[in-house]
Amino acid sequence: MNVDHGGGNSNGNEPELSDSLKTFGAVLKALRDEAGLTQEEFAPRVGYSAHYIAKIEQGKRFPPADLAERAEEPLGVVAAKVLGAAARSLTRKAGLASWFHKWAGIEEDAVSLYTYECRAIPGLLQPEPYIRAIFDRRLPPLSEEQIERQVSARLERQQLLANRPNTAFSFVIEQALLERHMGGAEVSRHVLDYLLLQGQRRNVEIQVMPLRQEDHAGVDGLMYLAETPQHEWVGYSEGQQSSILITGPKDVSAMLQRYGKLRSQALGREATVSLLEQMRGAL
Repeated sequence: MNVDHGGGNSNGNEPELSDSLKTFGAVLKALRDEAGLTQEEFAPRVGYSAHYIAKIEQGKRFPPADLAERAEEPLGVVAAKVLGAAARSLTRKAGLASWFHKWAGIEEDAVSLYTYECRAIPGLLQPEPYIRAIFDRRLPPLSEEQIERQVSARLERQQLLANRPNTAFSFVIEQALLERHMGGAEVSRHVLDYLLLQGQRRNVEIQVMPLRQEDHAGVDGLMYLAETPQHEWVGYSEGQQSSILITGPKDVSAMLQRYGKLRSQALGREATVSLLEQMRGAL
C-alpha cells in the first residue's frame, strides 16, 4: 500500500506560511523571471496550473517532489539544480497537516474530484456560518485570530468550485450530518441553502446517503479521490490528527470501486434536492 502520512487534518489545519516555503517561492519566481517566462507560460511546461504555481511562489503550497526535475527543460540545468537545493531546505511547522499541502495542490489541478463524507459537511460545501461553528468548537480551543485565519483559508479553498468549471465534482454526504444541526437551526438553514445553491452548478453533483441503508459501501470511512490532468487517480483519507495520501494503483482502485457503489446507493440528484428542500422547510 503506497501512502504518505502527515500530522493534522484538513478540517482544522489549513496551510500556513513558513520562512522556508516563502524562500522557495521567491527562488522559483526569480528563476522563472530570469528565464523570461510568465506563470501562465511556465505552468504548462512543468505540468501544473498557473494558479498552483502562483500558490507555490507565494509560499502557500508545498512544491511537488518532481518540480525541480520538470523545471529543467524550461529553466535550464543550473536553475533546476538551484531549485532542487532550495527544495531540500524546506521545513514544515509542527502541527500542520503536512500532506494536506500536497492534497490541496492535487485538488487545484484535478479534472475530477470525488468526496464521501461521514463526519462533517465537505469543506468545499461549507457555508461560512458552518465553518465558524466548527472552529468555535475546536479542541484545544482556538484564539479569535486563529479562527479568522482558518475561516479565510477555507473560504479561499472553496473558490475551486467557481474557478474549475471543467472539473467534475461529486459529493456523497450522509444524511445524519444534516440531521445533526451542527451550530443550531440557523446554521443548518445556511447549510441546506448552500447545498441547494452549489448543486445547481452543472459540474457539481451532490447526493445524500439516506439514514436507513442496509447496503452501504462506506463502512471503512470517508474517501477523497482525485483524477489528475494525466488521468491518474489519487486517494486521500483522514483520521484523528493524521492524514494519508494514497497512490498505490491497487488501493486507489479499491476506493474507486467503493465510491462507485456509494453513488449507486445514495439518493439521485433530483431525490437529493427534494430531500434538502423538505428538510429546509421543516426548520
